[in-house]
Parts: sequence; structure tokens; C-alpha cells
Amino acid sequence: MKVLMLNGSPHENGNTALAFREMEQVFRENGVEVENILLGKKAIRGCIACGTCRKNGKCVFDDVVNELAEKFSDADGLVVGSPVYFGSANGTLVSALQRLFYSTSFDKSLKVGASVVCARRSGCTATFDELNKFFTLANMPVASSQYWNNIYGGIPGEAETDMEGRQVMRVLARNMVFLMKSIALGKAEIGIPQAEEPRVWTNFIR
Repeated sequence: MKVLMLNGSPHENGNTALAFREMEQVFRENGVEVENILLGKKAIRGCIACGTCRKNGKCVFDDVVNELAEKFSDADGLVVGSPVYFGSANGTLVSALQRLFYSTSFDKSLKVGASVVCARRSGCTATFDELNKFFTLANMPVASSQYWNNIYGGIPGEAETDMEGRQVMRVLARNMVFLMKSIALGKAEIGIPQAEEPRVWTNFIR
């Protein structure tokens, strides 16, 4: 089992990183390989809808996003974490995810996704919803916890005192491990759901 963790915070030792460490400990205890990548300080531009990725199989901007594509393809699960900025996810992270999901053609079905959100006070549920949309658009099961996957802290390290939030992260990781292992067993025993219908595309103007 492999999990790719993408931290959208620019702070290597911030509160989002603290939440990730809670999860990483559970993953490693359960024999899950983890790769944790800090994206918040990287120069990642947004998608320009050029369509080049449909021709050459990768994004026209040859940066960390194309490196992430290979790692994502090999992973059984994807964890995406972000601090809340103006009730939304970190812009660098969103740019990376939009390009990553759009430019890659490999099947993401049944890879388990989980989002983690950190805020000083509010905006967590809006950001949580924003990040989960990437998973549900790609036919990925979404891992949940005993509460929304939020942790609270303003200054770096403050989330250390959010005992409930830290527990939520550990439960989330355990649930994610269970889902990934259950899906692997299901694939081996009964196979994966087959697409029995051609994909239908509908524009609202026709």
C-alpha cells in the first residue's frame, strides 16, 4: 500500500504538517508506505486550458505537477491538506490539483482520497468541500473520520493543543487504511466495477 500526501501549506512545520504527522504515524504502523510532499512554496502556475496534455500525455508546464502524476498513478491513496485562506484552499495547491487531475489520463477509480483542512477559526467546511470535489469527480472513494477532517490552530504548532482534531486525523488514517486494504481484497476476489455504458457528456446549452 502506498499513500501520497500533498501539503498545500507553505510552512514545513505548520499546523497542516502536524495533522499529516498524526496520519503518517498510523499509516506506518499499518505497513503503508508514505510520501509527503510540501507544495505551498513551489512555483506552480494554473491551468491555461491549452489542451496540450491531451496530445502528449502530460501538462505543457513541465514542473512538479508532472512529477506528481507518476507518484499519484502508483499510489493507492491520496491525502490533500491545506490551510484555509479566505474560506478557500491555498491557491498553489488548487492550481496543482487542477492540472494534476486534468492532465493525467490514468484510471483514478477506487484510489482512496482524503482531504485535511486547518484554520484558525472558520472556513474549514467550505475548503473541505472544495478539496473533496477533486476525488468525487474522478470516481475515487472518499475517506471520512468521526468528524469533518478539520484541525484548528493559528500560529505554527498551535494545533498541538487541538486534541479532538488530532484524534480525527488518526481515525481518518485508520479508516483510509481499511478502505485501501478492503478495495485491494475486493479487486482480487470479485474484480472492479466495469463500465457497462458509454460515457455521456451533456452541455447545458444543447
